[in-house]
Order: sequence, then C-alpha cells, then structure tokens
Amino acid sequence: MSYFLWVEDFENSPKITSSEIFGSVLNENCFADDKRILKSNLKKEGVFIELSFQDGLGFIRENLNKIDYIILDIDLPAYSKGDEINESVLELLKTFEGYEKLDDETEDEELLGKKCNDLKGMAGFYLYTELVVELGFPKQHILFCSNHGENTKSIQEAFKTAKIALPRIYEKANPEVQTWVKERYENHYSRLRRGIIEGCNYIAKNLTDDKISFNDFISENEKRVNLDEAGDYLEVLEKFLPLRESNDKATLYKLFVRSLSHEWEATDTKKIRGLAWIMKNTRNWIVHNSTLFSELDEKMVAYLFIVNMRLMFNFDDAVQNYEKILFDLFSENAALPDVVKNKVYPFSKTYLNLKNLVLDERDKKNGVQDGFYFNDLANNIQQPNSSIRNEKQLFYKLLYQSFWLTTSNPHISTGGRRNLLEIKFWDFNYVEKPYLSELARHIYNISLPE
Repeated sequence: MSYFLWVEDFENSPKITSSEIFGSVLNENCFADDKRILKSNLKKEGVFIELSFQDGLGFIRENLNKIDYIILDIDLPAYSKGDEINESVLELLKTFEGYEKLDDETEDEELLGKKCNDLKGMAGFYLYTELVVELGFPKQHILFCSNHGENTKSIQEAFKTAKIALPRIYEKANPEVQTWVKERYENHYSRLRRGIIEGCNYIAKNLTDDKISFNDFISENEKRVNLDEAGDYLEVLEKFLPLRESNDKATLYKLFVRSLSHEWEATDTKKIRGLAWIMKNTRNWIVHNSTLFSELDEKMVAYLFIVNMRLMFNFDDAVQNYEKILFDLFSENAALPDVVKNKVYPFSKTYLNLKNLVLDERDKKNGVQDGFYFNDLANNIQQPNSSIRNEKQLFYKLLYQSFWLTTSNPHISTGGRRNLLEIKFWDFNYVEKPYLSELARHIYNISLPE
C-alpha cells in the first residue's frame, strides 16, 4: 500500500464521504460516521485524516515523510472545536488575511472569527502552496476534492494571482477520484519506497547492540558494526528512493541494491550460512558485473531488502508491518502446496538445471569450476569467462531459488555425491517462523523452475 494524508472536515456523512474516496481500495467495514473510529480504522490502512486547516498544516510541516499522496478539501475550518488557534495559523492570517490583533478582547475575538471564516474558503489553496511552493512536494501527488462548487471561482483567482497552474478540482463522488486513489494506492514504486522507509524506521527505533546480528558474519579482523554505524546505514537506505518516481528506475534500483549489499564485503565466507548466501552473492555479483542488475523490478528489490534486514538485524519473528507492505508487491493469492508444508520441496529440477549449466560451461574450457552446493554453483557461472554471466533473468531466478536451496539439504537416492543426477528432492529445513512462512508463500511461484 501507499500512505495518504487526507485533510477533510466532513460536513456531510463521514461514512459516505470516505467510501466515495477510498471505496476502490478499502473494505466497507473501515468506514464509519464516528470520526474518531473512522480516523483509527483508516490509519491502520495507511490513511491519515486531519479535520482542520491547522491540523493539516501541522502534519504537513512535521510528518510529510510519513505519506506518499495527499487529498485536500478546499473548504476547511481554521482549527477544530476544542482546540486553540496556534501561532502558525495566526501568522498566516496576518500575512494573507490582514489580521492584526486588537487591544479590545471582544473586538479581537470577533475580528479573528471573521478572518478564520475568510480563510475557510481558501484553506485548500494555502495547504497546496505550502506543499508545492515551500516544501517542494510533487503536485502530481496531490488531489483536490471538494463539493463546494461556489468556491471554485475564488480558488481559480487565487491560483491565477499566484501564477500557479490550477489543478483540477474533483467532486468527491466523481468515479475518477476512486480511480486516482486506486492507481496510487497500488503503485509499485510507492509501495516499495514506503515499505523501505517504514522498515528502516522500525528497525532504527528498536535498535540495540544485541540486535545487530550482522556482526556474526563479519571476519575476525574486521571492525564490529556499532549502533551509530548501523543507524547511518539505515538512514541512507531510508532516504535513497525519492518521492517522485524516477524515469530511470532500473538504474536507481541497481544503485540501491549496491548500497544495500555493500556491507557484505566485510563478511567471512566461513561464517556465511543459509540465507546469508543470497546477500553475499548479490554483493559479489553487483560489484563484478555492472550490467547484471540493470533490469531489477520492485519485487526483487523488496525481496532482497526483506532478506537483508532479517539477516543484519535480529528482532521479532512475527511479520512486521513494513514486510506486509512489501509482500503486497507479490501475488495476492500465493499459497504453499502441501509438499512444502510437509517440509519437502521438489527442487531437484532446479538444482540439476544449474548443475548442467555449470558442467556445460566447464566443458567449454573457460575456467568455470564445478561445485556441489547451490550457492557455489550459482556463483561459479558468474565467473569472468562464463558465457552466461550476463543473463539477467537467469540470475534473478537463482536469487529467489536460493531462498529454498541454501536452507535445504540434498537427499540423494543412490551414488552419493559422485552421482548427483540421482537427487530426487530437497528437504526444506522449515523453521516455524511467521516471517519465513510468509516470505516463502509470496515468492513460491517466482521460484519455480521453468
């Protein structure tokens, strides 16, 4: 999912209005006429609701990194009932509505009420200019929704005076609104970026020395990673993908994966085990073959990010919220077959296909060596003289398959290690950890041999 800020005062039914806006992506059970219940329900779905100009402005100035898209009403109260007007709104009233505090308290209260009422019909415009002009928020990520058609003319004049192109203003019941929301809610780039941001934030908030499991893979003569260094690493990853989607995502993703895997340079191959081979091989391949990772998609980046975070940091085995966001990039109907649930995974074809590729390359006398373990075989055909080292989709498939085959033991029916063609299946050492089960479920179809 992508995260939204929705600034709306709900002059009509909150349940109907929220259904009109988010009905294409959220279950009807999320919508309610009680504003407190509605705010709570939608926050769980990544939609943050603010009910006044003051609250919307505060969120924008303090929490803009929490959201990907914004939906603005035009007509908003200056501040909510029960609240006091703050200095930010008073300053805006002085600058744009000509408010000057009067000595007489009663007269001042009356004047302030009039100026707040004047602000009400222009509130959406002020929030828009704050976002686009002051904070550089991309206007393509903002949607104007309003049922106050009588304010359209004044808004048009305001944009014209400010020499800012007028965005289209939609009525909330317009079907194009739900289309806009659905396209952005499901946008793969935004989902990937949001999952990475939320993941880095979650880990950084819960990080202690004993949570840095990456030190278990580092060579004895390498410096241990401390809290400050781990924090810097997370901060770099969190800020790597810009809010505005790049026209060259492939290059951006390659650079991100290079930064993600860079730390594995310091690891000791004698200490690498299981899923750690995925990141170790990723680091080696991306450094020594610059073209190999030039066609990455959001799924592969999400997969590597999830695996990497679980290896580098030791925390709750439950599926985390950021992982749920990233899992949404994969098949929604993914399900593990019984053979996997029973801890037996039929991957002999995958292993044998790779084994034969290695033997073919060895027969060409180009220096490619044979091997036994899956991760070694995959790494061997990435050697400089390999004729297939640039076959991107092959190596992407191998990275997914490594999830299963670097955590499994080969069962050989006859011949032992000298007769590898007698391998019938692989036994997946299935650790009963929720995040592993979910990752396995979501990448299963992608992992299957051709």
